Amino acid sequence: MSGRRSAGLLVYRWRGGAVEVLLGHMGGPFWARRNAGAWTLPKGEYQPPEEAWDAARREFTEELGLPVPRGEALPLGEVRQSGGKRVVAWAVAGEVDPAAVVPGTFTLEWPPRSGRTVEFPELDRVAWFGPQRAREVMVAAQRVFLDRLLERLDGAAP
Repeated sequence: MSGRRSAGLLVYRWRGGAVEVLLGHMGGPFWARRNAGAWTLPKGEYQPPEEAWDAARREFTEELGLPVPRGEALPLGEVRQSGGKRVVAWAVAGEVDPAAVVPGTFTLEWPPRSGRTVEFPELDRVAWFGPQRAREVMVAAQRVFLDRLLERLDGAAP
C-alpha cells in the first residue's frame, strides 16, 4: 500500500481580504454520512512515467469536469496519509463555480457481496471554505497543505 501515490490541486481565492480553498466531499457510501475528515483537495493516483504535476491537472479535470484554473502553481510538497498513500500537491489561484462541477464517477459493488455494482460520484459536493472551517472538515493528513499555502500567502492579501 505504501507505493500508492496521488497528486492534487488545492485551488484558492481571495474573498474580503481572506483566503478560501476549494474542497470536495468524497463520494460513495462510506463517506455519505461523514463530514469531518471527509473533504479533500481534488486528487488522484498516478504511476510513473506520468509526472505528478500532469497527474494533478488530469485528476482535477476528471474529478470536477472543469478545466484547471490558469493561476501560478505553488508547490505544497508531499504528505503521507494514514493508509500509507503519498500525496503531492500544488496550490493554484482561481475561480471555480461549485454549481458547474460535473463529477467523475467510480463503480463499486454495493451493498458488499451483493453482486450488484453501483456508480458513485468521486466527489459528491464541492464547496469553498475559509481556513478554520477547511481544517475542521479536511482529511487530517492534508491539513498540512492548507498550512503551507497560508504560510506562502502570508501578507499577500490583495
